[in-house]
Amino acid sequence: MVAKEKLNPCPCGSGKSLYDCCGRFLDGGERPATAEALMRSRYTAFALGNAAYLLASWHAATRPERLDFDSQPAPKWIGLKVLRHEQQDATHAIVEFAARYKVNGRAFRMRETSRFVQEDGRWYYVDGDTADASS
Repeated sequence: MVAKEKLNPCPCGSGKSLYDCCGRFLDGGERPATAEALMRSRYTAFALGNAAYLLASWHAATRPERLDFDSQPAPKWIGLKVLRHEQQDATHAIVEFAARYKVNGRAFRMRETSRFVQEDGRWYYVDGDTADASS
């Protein structure tokens, strides 16, 4: 179980352990209080291959039926930097971030401005505008 990993660093780059950071969200024990916390936990879910969490935290209006983590070659997520978190109103926010990953030993960087909505006290990822560039 993710939350039991007290010594492993969280993939989101917070400097906290997985247990004290995103693990509490991925295990379903808590909900992220902000769009940024949700975005960090989604990055961690991508890094750990947790499709169930990604789908559950994706807004129903834009959620795919399934995610395919079996595609080859699979990316290895190696770093996250949050560039901006902007609360637009009480229930809408955007988070801009850059994520680094490797495929077949080649480094890439993805930059996304993600849109989030809060419904019934819970944040959901809606969609985002992305740009990929090799590093």
